[in-house]
Amino acid sequence: MSETSGAVTLPTELTQEEKAFAGLAHALMISTWWIGPLIIFLMKRSSRFVSFHALQALIWQVVFTLSYMFGMAVSVAVMLVSMLSLPQGKPPGPGQFPIALFIAFPIFWLTVMGGMAISMTLGIVYCIKAMKGEWAGYPIIGRWAHKILGA
Repeated sequence: MSETSGAVTLPTELTQEEKAFAGLAHALMISTWWIGPLIIFLMKRSSRFVSFHALQALIWQVVFTLSYMFGMAVSVAVMLVSMLSLPQGKPPGPGQFPIALFIAFPIFWLTVMGGMAISMTLGIVYCIKAMKGEWAGYPIIGRWAHKILGA
């Protein structure tokens, strides 16, 4: 980040507090999902560095949470459809096993675990980068954060 004074561009030094809050936004998303980054984003709007990092963590967590909720809804729908397709009043026989349920649920579970692994990796890596004072952006989401903040 820089300030212009006349024709000379002077870089502004980040404070330790800005670096700490930016790193904290990434670290908190691991355990608090979108709540921690949102609080930091709202509290530190005056710092573009902190806002940039907190907004990235917030956007990732909102996308992940919406994906999680969509996956859960699809899993419940598959479960209900597979259970309702079984004949009523008699025990399931051969070939009447709700196979769709046992295909959909592991896919959903693996997707959620993968998303949590990505969240943990992003949180740790970008926490370290923010603590060093780097303007590091998540893939794709970093560009969105720059556009939203007008950077």
